[in-house]
Amino acid sequence: MNRSGTNRPSKTNWEHVDALTDEKVDTSDIPPLSETFFARATLRLPQQFTIITVQIDSDVWAWFEALGDECERQLNAALRIYAEARQAYSDSPPRS
Repeated sequence: MNRSGTNRPSKTNWEHVDALTDEKVDTSDIPPLSETFFARATLRLPQQFTIITVQIDSDVWAWFEALGDECERQLNAALRIYAEARQAYSDSPPRS
């Protein structure tokens, strides 16, 4: 959780959590992972970022900037959603 996400102090007893050993953690409600799970699993590595300069309408940037420290990540997510939606409805690659 990011620091700007809440002003309320955590009620978690972190000392207790840190003291837990693997044997003490209750995993009874976690189903076992099957061979199918591992066969379908894909490795997702962090993507490299490209640093660019782009002109954005002031009001649009103000809205994203109001999100705080997460504004650039949220703007990237919005652009990704748009690009994936356009790609899903188009047979041709984007024009350059």
